[in-house]
Amino acid sequence: MCRIYGTFNVHSDEAELRRVADLMHHGGPDAQGVAHRPDWALGNNRLSIMDPEGGAQPYHLGRVTVVFNGEIYNHGELRSRLAGLGFHFDDLCDGSILPALYITYGDRFAEHLDGMYSVAVMDLRETPRMVLATDDSGMKPLYYHWDRAAGRFHFASELPALLGFAGVKAEEDEAGLDAYLTSKTPFGNRTMFRGVEVFPPAATVLLSHRDGLRIKQRPMAHERGLRPDKDRTLAEAGDQLRDLLSREVSRLLIADAPVAAVTSGGLDSSLVTALAAQALRDGGGTGSLHTFNIAYTGTWPSDERAYAAEVARAAGTTHHQVEVDPATFPDLMTDVVRHLGQPNADPITLSTFSLFRAVRDAGFKVALTGDAADELFSGYSRMTQAVAAHHGSSWIDGYLDHLAAVPRALRESLYTDEYAFAVNAVGPALPPGIRRILHSSPGTRLQRIGAVEQRYRLPAYHLRRVDHLSMASSVEVRLPFTQPSVVRFASTLTDEQRLVPGLGVKRALYQAAQGLIPRSVLERPKQPFTLPVTAMLTPGQRLWTLARDVLSPHTLRADGRIRPERVDALFDEQATRPSDAVSLALWSLMSHQLWRQEFFATAKAPVTLHTPVRVLQEAA
Repeated sequence: MCRIYGTFNVHSDEAELRRVADLMHHGGPDAQGVAHRPDWALGNNRLSIMDPEGGAQPYHLGRVTVVFNGEIYNHGELRSRLAGLGFHFDDLCDGSILPALYITYGDRFAEHLDGMYSVAVMDLRETPRMVLATDDSGMKPLYYHWDRAAGRFHFASELPALLGFAGVKAEEDEAGLDAYLTSKTPFGNRTMFRGVEVFPPAATVLLSHRDGLRIKQRPMAHERGLRPDKDRTLAEAGDQLRDLLSREVSRLLIADAPVAAVTSGGLDSSLVTALAAQALRDGGGTGSLHTFNIAYTGTWPSDERAYAAEVARAAGTTHHQVEVDPATFPDLMTDVVRHLGQPNADPITLSTFSLFRAVRDAGFKVALTGDAADELFSGYSRMTQAVAAHHGSSWIDGYLDHLAAVPRALRESLYTDEYAFAVNAVGPALPPGIRRILHSSPGTRLQRIGAVEQRYRLPAYHLRRVDHLSMASSVEVRLPFTQPSVVRFASTLTDEQRLVPGLGVKRALYQAAQGLIPRSVLERPKQPFTLPVTAMLTPGQRLWTLARDVLSPHTLRADGRIRPERVDALFDEQATRPSDAVSLALWSLMSHQLWRQEFFATAKAPVTLHTPVRVLQEAA
């Protein structure tokens, strides 16, 4: 696991490259390396997980140079195959096979990788060209700035590092606030910075002086034509899924660094925990799996520590109960905003950041989690409501409103007239592909929702958050549910094996967990892993004081986009009738203002609202 960065057709001196690397030191504190020439550079910060004594980056093979972030789980198989073709390897690090793999398969090298990764290749064998690739689920993002007119290209694993290049300016996309409130963080290739984008999942990027920048999207694992197996029973699907997850969890436990598991007390992480503990016992390892759960000082709604402890006892793990004082949250928010690089409206960001800091403080560099199961196996209430809705297209607006930090009607009431005009001129805040998939793609309503969740919401809102906030503490997160084999298997489930209104969600996954985790966990009501912000954002609490200060009428009037009187009305409503909708709206607006203060020296100056010259679209 690492952080990577680089340039093409740009001259960067050593001081600039060192500055960019230092901005991501937390994600790769074990070693740094860089290769640079007058018109290109590739750099790496390493978090050593596999073969700590080897794996020095950048990798070189002839006139091919490679940097890499992530883990390649099939590197042993690829090493054997490439050795049979005459290549020699000096170590057993997973990334060491990449130059030979690229030389053998060219631009299609990423099609042979199983894992989570972002890769950058500089090929000087003929005409200089750069090739970059992202994994099938978007677990390891790459942010970039492309100056088409000058042909200059910069990229980095994190937004603050990208902004460390002299040629990349931190300029706010003034319409980004609307995109953020519409989907809790910008979807698709978009970021909150003007001129800065992020490569999509399953992307292969080709860059040359002659052809410029070209983005080719490979099929994601769920897009490979697999069809539901209607002859398989729910019990058979559960058995097959349990066997598959057992194999994948066992593979993801392989590391030359200590591995732990995050156990929230819900189905997904509990199943991963049980399978990991079982794999360690079956493998004859000494010692038990270490598990971590986070809770908050005091008495708060949705406390899951008792369930997590029960799972840990049943699995025989060494359990760590992390407890965070909510009074510290205002001080944490600046750190969280800085590491994310742009707002994410989920309050769980504070808990996630604190949890992984505790994991690393306990001596662990790798953690398994249950993230992404809800997207794959249909676990969200918005999916149930969409499936149960009447026929017609009105369910689409309801589903999209569930994705929002602030529902559409409330969102529009918050905007000043000037800002409402500006965002309407820009066009839809969501990528156009989302409505296209929901309206007219083949498959059932639930299959279309799953396609949107996996292509758009999961990478942008969920996986980037987990990646940035874990690597902030030098912890590599491994996600069994995003393994390509698991994603492909999920595509073969029928709707009834995923979700039936009135009977339950994630039905195949619950079936797979039978007998592995305590019945009390299987039968408990589903609740999201989140921060109880509705209870914490009330008068007398530190978050309330922070929110009132950050969202002062003076600050909002200076910004020019949000009506101060409407925000004051939200505070009044939250003080007298607390609700999830209002507390999330206030949290989201506060997080956005904190982000502006962190990244823009003139954050309290009026925002200049530009008339757009183009509609933001997805990369081809």
